[in-house]
Amino acid sequence: MKQITGFVISGIAGGLIVLGGLSLMNNPQQETSLTPESAQVIHANHFAAEDRATRVPVSFAEAAEAATPAVVHISARESEERARSRMQQQQQQHPFYRFFQFDDWFPGDFFHSDPFRGRQRGPEFFRRRGSGSGVIVSSDGYVVTNNHVVQFADEITVTLNDNRSFQATLVGQDETTDLAVLKIEGQNLPTLEFANSDESRIGDWVLAVGNPFDYLTSTVTAGIISAKGRNLNIIDSEQSIESFIQTDAAVNPGNSGGALVDDEGRLLGINTAIATPTGVFAGYSFAIPINLAAKIIDDIIEHGYYRRVFLGITITEMDASLAREVGSDVTSGVLIREVQEGSSASKAGLLPNDIIVSISGQDIRNASQIQALVGASRVGDVLNISVIRNSQVKNISVTLRE
Repeated sequence: MKQITGFVISGIAGGLIVLGGLSLMNNPQQETSLTPESAQVIHANHFAAEDRATRVPVSFAEAAEAATPAVVHISARESEERARSRMQQQQQQHPFYRFFQFDDWFPGDFFHSDPFRGRQRGPEFFRRRGSGSGVIVSSDGYVVTNNHVVQFADEITVTLNDNRSFQATLVGQDETTDLAVLKIEGQNLPTLEFANSDESRIGDWVLAVGNPFDYLTSTVTAGIISAKGRNLNIIDSEQSIESFIQTDAAVNPGNSGGALVDDEGRLLGINTAIATPTGVFAGYSFAIPINLAAKIIDDIIEHGYYRRVFLGITITEMDASLAREVGSDVTSGVLIREVQEGSSASKAGLLPNDIIVSISGQDIRNASQIQALVGASRVGDVLNISVIRNSQVKNISVTLRE
């Protein structure tokens, strides 16, 4: 489970940050909020807002029963061969390795013998291992999890809710979103329908399903969505995409890669991080929205990697101070600082000082929303972007490219 502190959540100071094909310049006073046919992704129809508002859940039993069979336990470890290779590379990268060998400094078997037992030992090395959760996304055995759960491993075991175990292969991974896809050899496996995470609302009930602490398997906790579009700056990549769903459902180490589901058991997100000063749950957890994750899953299954599209703009979020600076009365939205030459945005006619207020009918309040919308798009998709230019609304269609 990725760990962040409350200080990270409270704000991200900085100048120019490249995020998800965008460049984000944060105001110091402003918080930046966090297939092939054989592997189809099912998008379920969502209830209308007025229908959902009248439903008060009395029990989450049906949602839990629907979700639990599709959530798996993942055990990941480094093979002995890989661990030895890693140790050798680390030794060779040591600044004094070229000039000295340990045997030059110490005689004979100083490091590889046991002086108390009088017998030889082999070179010591540490095999990394860990565990987490995953979600079956196709009946023929594709499983999504967090990249940080498996990125170090070449021996991966997936255990289903019914205790069947499979050796898994890594299909592909994407460091910019912390997602990875595994494949196990199974048929007619349980899956989850996909919710529309864009339609989820703050205050909606959600369940977190996973395997905390490696032994509390198939654990279900409940909470509500407490925020959307959180950017926590926890993914170590200059092109990271972070637009997390924030919930107060209890999530602990071992839950990484597990399911965040709505009150009908439909997959809403992939649990990824917690805000904690102690290493365990302290009130808030964060999930990658399934609308973003689904596109990445499809790309990895089909191509082996995430085919990322780029808008090609440098942006900063609007507030009253920035509005005064640019002479605008618009205090909500995202200001374009720069447009990269030859980019999708440039070819479509977006200009510096345009204020983006909506994309494809969705009101834009922060950069994370743009990250998620662009990140979930495919090559050739068209985004209808509304901007304020010279105090007038202008609608521009942008065709996205890699």
